[in-house]
Amino acid sequence: MSRLTVSRMSRLRRVAAASTVALALVGLAACSSSSSSSGSAGSSSSPTASAASSAGVTGKITVFAAASLKNTFTTLAKEFEAAHPGTSVTFSFGGSDTLAASIVNGAPADVFAAASTATMQTVTSKGDNAGAPVDFAKNELEIAVAPGNPKNITSLEQLADPKYKVALCAKTVPCGAAAVKALAAANVKLTPVTLEQDVTSALTKVELGEVDAALVYQTDVKGADKKVTGVNFAAATKAITTYPIVALKGSSNSATAQAFAAFVASPQGEQVLQAAGFQAP
Repeated sequence: MSRLTVSRMSRLRRVAAASTVALALVGLAACSSSSSSSGSAGSSSSPTASAASSAGVTGKITVFAAASLKNTFTTLAKEFEAAHPGTSVTFSFGGSDTLAASIVNGAPADVFAAASTATMQTVTSKGDNAGAPVDFAKNELEIAVAPGNPKNITSLEQLADPKYKVALCAKTVPCGAAAVKALAAANVKLTPVTLEQDVTSALTKVELGEVDAALVYQTDVKGADKKVTGVNFAAATKAITTYPIVALKGSSNSATAQAFAAFVASPQGEQVLQAAGFQAP
């Protein structure tokens, strides 16, 4: 059996496990909840929506998520809320390492989606997870430059020239760790003019014309609405980033937290992610 097949089977087992946990929690909530139902005046709900609400998939959750997930998770939240009337998903986006540290230190969060498995381990090693994390997407680096690439930057090697001002993420942040890995694979050494705490900040430096280039994710370039141009480079394939998601042990709304995590890793969630440029896990 190939390594790819084993990886795919492993992921499917984890997604199945996450879904099973979510369904189990939903069932328990259904047994303990009252038969009363609520709704907004002037609105109607389908039997499926009513069942989901009465089963405990309702109420608010807070999701801590990597900055590179902002656009897609905002879309996914709207779809999740539409499928589960009565739910409300709010976010805290930022550098995965900062978010992980906040969770470990007791920040109130229900779900964590990180831009690296190593960062996720910061949370799981402390036992703050409810169940095993599930890998739901992958991402690849790209060189972001000004629209139209006026300085004709076509390779990673060019960025070693000190005449170019380059922004990188700090190496403690997943996009920074990926950049370090890609640069090593290409045997390129460069001195960035700034080290940013998340990928969005690095991208913004290019958008504002403060730097000539930045190493960011392909999805960030695609989501920038033509404010930057992306330049592919071969070594990016040596530094693929994997994104895991998990419901958190300290959640005050575990049924909805589990359901949202399972939704992100579902085929519907994968469709949204891949449309934004993420790769399949």
